Amino acid sequence: QVWSDYLNVHLHPKSIYVIRQYMHDGYCGCLEAFGQGESLFQDPGCIEELEDRLHFYVEECDYLQGFQVLCDLHNGFSGVGAKVTELLYDEYSGKGILTWGLTPVMNSNGWIFPLQGSQKNFYRLMNTALGIVHLSSHSSLFCPLSLSGSLGIK
Repeated sequence: QVWSDYLNVHLHPKSIYVIRQYMHDGYCGCLEAFGQGESLFQDPGCIEELEDRLHFYVEECDYLQGFQVLCDLHNGFSGVGAKVTELLYDEYSGKGILTWGLTPVMNSNGWIFPLQGSQKNFYRLMNTALGIVHLSSHSSLFCPLSLSGSLGIK
């Protein structure tokens, strides 16, 4: 039913952080706004859990050179990515942070996903703009990445 059902790679349990309220059967619907993603990190438990998982991997490194962050720009994960890069920037200020901002390919109607009005279009545009601004301000290098030349914006 979901892409992770077909994932044949076994991931370490510390490398996955599940956002419970935004699972496929979650109570909040989908993570569609930048602010929703940012607000997830207002919970101290969420930040603490993320820091614990991050420190687990950092302690395993002999010589940590930096981080790579891949993040959707067109939905609420741009807010999540902005907070994660901010955390990395604050905790590991001397390390490089390479951030990839991912956007979907457009179809002839303007988006790969079916639209339900101009509000969704506006959310996608604002998420992309806010994501680019926030991610680039806390990254050593920010690189938008899309198969279309328009960053998924019509």
